Amino acid sequence: MKSKIFIFDVDGVMTTGQFLYSAQGKEYKVFGPHDNDGIKMIKEFLPILFVTADKRGLPISRKRIVDDMSEELTVVREGERLDFIEREYGLSNVFYMGDGYHDAPILNQCFYGIAPADARIEARNAADYVTPSRAGEGAVLDACLHVIQNFFEAH
Repeated sequence: MKSKIFIFDVDGVMTTGQFLYSAQGKEYKVFGPHDNDGIKMIKEFLPILFVTADKRGLPISRKRIVDDMSEELTVVREGERLDFIEREYGLSNVFYMGDGYHDAPILNQCFYGIAPADARIEARNAADYVTPSRAGEGAVLDACLHVIQNFFEAH
């Protein structure tokens, strides 16, 4: 049996979901200051993985997730993510946090699904828990605290 893992989508979960473009192309993404605190806390209980489908913005995500936070980041297209997670981890073993249309089936079928307050309606409706904070504004910290309090403390 595979052990549990917490998988986080990057864009629209760790970031505000906005892509800031200049004439040179995608230049910036907005990451919040509080979410890394949650990641540090949840790592005591669960291994974590970040996934992104944004190949053009990959250097930005890699800088924050891999270089600054020392976490694993995998590129998986949105439409392939459900099959990837099932194949690699088993959906019943996954805590998942996502915000988009393609995340909804994962949120619905995984062990426990979480969406930020400003996620797409499909994701919010499919999630077991919707954070009080918006993406890039503490939603990941909210999710980590919720999982720790509901699955690990006093259990």
